[in-house]
Amino acid sequence: MPNEAANQEQTFLINLLRATYQNQEVYPILQHNLSKLNDNLALMLRKWVSDRFAKEPAIAINLARVIIKLSSIIQEFEQGNPASNLEIAIAGYETVLQVCTREAFPKEWDVVQQALVTAYQQRQQILSRSIGELREQTIQTQTQINTLTEQLKEELQQAKLQVNDLKTTITQLKQEEDNSESKIEITSLIAEFNELKQRQSRVEQFTTANISPKTEQFNTAIFYDIENLTMGRNNPNLNFSLKEIQTNVENTTLVNKIAIQCAYTDWSDYRLRPLKNEIQELGIEAIQIFDYSHKRNAADMQLAIDIMELAQSRPTLQVFVIVSGDGAFAALAKKLHEYGKTVIGCAYEVQINRIFKSVCDCFIPIPAPQPKIEDIPIKEVTSESPLNDDILVVTNKFLQDLKQNFEQLSQLKEGGILLPQIHKVLKKNIPNFDQKRENHGYKLASFLNIVIEGTDICLSSDNNKLILRETLTLGSNGSSNQTLNGGGPYLKTRVLTTNSVNLS
Repeated sequence: MPNEAANQEQTFLINLLRATYQNQEVYPILQHNLSKLNDNLALMLRKWVSDRFAKEPAIAINLARVIIKLSSIIQEFEQGNPASNLEIAIAGYETVLQVCTREAFPKEWDVVQQALVTAYQQRQQILSRSIGELREQTIQTQTQINTLTEQLKEELQQAKLQVNDLKTTITQLKQEEDNSESKIEITSLIAEFNELKQRQSRVEQFTTANISPKTEQFNTAIFYDIENLTMGRNNPNLNFSLKEIQTNVENTTLVNKIAIQCAYTDWSDYRLRPLKNEIQELGIEAIQIFDYSHKRNAADMQLAIDIMELAQSRPTLQVFVIVSGDGAFAALAKKLHEYGKTVIGCAYEVQINRIFKSVCDCFIPIPAPQPKIEDIPIKEVTSESPLNDDILVVTNKFLQDLKQNFEQLSQLKEGGILLPQIHKVLKKNIPNFDQKRENHGYKLASFLNIVIEGTDICLSSDNNKLILRETLTLGSNGSSNQTLNGGGPYLKTRVLTTNSVNLS
């Protein structure tokens, strides 16, 4: 039966795509299949489309355009469950991003991004309404519990008074055991006394065991800043364990049970695929972040918004765990304290902001991962080479990797990348970068001059930017070419005045 149901859902999905492709009316099909518009259809859409993209790449972009159109129709469909309709539409939009990249199909990419923004906002509105309804139900339930508690307390008090009266009566009757009528009355009273004692015991058990709501045990929410854990987006380091982080949080005395877990990053980045299985196993919700402004704080802002919303709408959540070392979260921690919440910080010890750490009620350190230098031929570096130290090799490898990114390569070619930006990223991606550099006694510009010696990257004339060195190929009588490198009158460096894009 489960296979039959799955086949029916897949047939329904294919019929929807076919009708959309042929410009048929889709609404009648949706109206006759409202029960199939559920979360299972969203999951099937993701899997089926991903499989087709992989098996038939030639038709991928055409299929993606059909899915964009169908997702838009379902997003606007007013019948059925609005939340389920929205999840199906979001599943379609997010899936086509595998094909509609910004570089290859900018028009389609822009349409999907705008649609996703609207869909995420609608989902947040639905979630807010649901939270409000649950909060109202919780208040009503708590009121009923309080009323019942007062009634039970009164009934218990009355039972205690009746027991005391019976004790007194039985004592008096025991003194008058001479006549048989008294003995019969004593037996009857003793039976009534035992019944009252049992009733009292049941009331006390109900009062102590059933009145206290068990939901208070789920008191913790965990929020993962994945970009902070991977130590940046240029060369993400995945040498950490979310399972170990979760276990360490659960072992703290402040945490009873974990109610919510959210992880924030751009999950469309294929390099983060190894993390997806782990977050599914741990029950962590993947929050997709699209950094429209190319700044680093998009995930931080959404994380802070979600935390403050939950702090106000979920009174049972008392402990908020922020897995990040960013100093910007210090203000968030202080605001949570104003709401009477407990804040636990969790980050790499070498990267935690000292102010954020100081305002946390508890701090859980994460072992710093080693930089990825397995593909750097350190053993080939000789004493005569200028790169005769690990920090020089690692820095040189990182600077060369900048050319693998289209935007950063454009900056190197056209305007250069400011040294403060380079310094910021090197500090983020290379542990103890400043300390290791200063051990050589170098200032940043002097240090980088040694690192880039003999490469196609150089410093600008004012030592304020990194730029790409261009080698000139000069012909000799039109018959042969001679390439001049390394300086001299033939070395040409192009520096254009442009607005530098923030390196993230």
